Amino acid sequence: MAYWRWGDARAAHVVVCVHGLTRQGRDFDSLAQALLRQRPSGLQVICPDVVGRGRSDWLSEAGGYQLPQYAADMLALLAQVQAGVGASQPLHSLDWVGTSMGGLIGMVLAGQPGLPLPVPIRRLVLNDVGPAITWASVQRMQAYVGQYGQYRDLDEVADVLRGLSQGFGPVPATLWREMSQHMTRPGKEGALTLHYDPAIGVNLRAMTPEIASAGEAALWALYDQIQAHTLLIRGEDSDLLAPETAMSMTARGPRAQLQVWPGFGHAPTLTGDEQTAAVSRFLLDV
Repeated sequence: MAYWRWGDARAAHVVVCVHGLTRQGRDFDSLAQALLRQRPSGLQVICPDVVGRGRSDWLSEAGGYQLPQYAADMLALLAQVQAGVGASQPLHSLDWVGTSMGGLIGMVLAGQPGLPLPVPIRRLVLNDVGPAITWASVQRMQAYVGQYGQYRDLDEVADVLRGLSQGFGPVPATLWREMSQHMTRPGKEGALTLHYDPAIGVNLRAMTPEIASAGEAALWALYDQIQAHTLLIRGEDSDLLAPETAMSMTARGPRAQLQVWPGFGHAPTLTGDEQTAAVSRFLLDV
């Protein structure tokens, strides 16, 4: 599993930022830079490419693309980060920022007290995700995840991704093009294609309302055990995180602090100044 590190590799305050289903770790470039402007020393920001995405390896079996595998990979990553900090200065703060799928992985880790984390997750940011996900959003993802082809150039890739990402909110064209560059790998005959293993969509397309309901019950059980101070961000127009789910999350478990962001759906990119400032204030008390 590849990952991107910002800041001091020996810093004992670690913020892990984990992307959504079809994205990759470079989505958090803007947020990582904003955090380090606020805390230029004593902080490292780790942004992994979840297995099957970005520069990480692809699994030989599509059935492995599920939350238990992702959570186990993150435990291995955090053990490596702890080893880099050194035994003489163990981690003192571990925070988690998770967009969509990345938030679900964070819930799995924060909601099981017996897991071998270096330290418990202190602060948890859930970006437009909760234990209950609307069936309409699952159907939307079933229609496009893994269904991609070959593209002439980066401009075509950026246009295609923009069409799939209306809920991301306003992102300047130059930044969107830069973000889209990290979403590609070489294709056939000089073309570009998307960076992720199409097999990540296999389990998603096999999902039924009954399977989704069972998974929801398990995730609520994890959420109710979370001790981390939790910020829940909901895009006002989100088709994935329903308003009633968000309100329930403020009343149970960690009793998340809820922010509803107008002009966004699923899911805010956390790239604009106001977005990064909101996350920085929550994580760094600035």
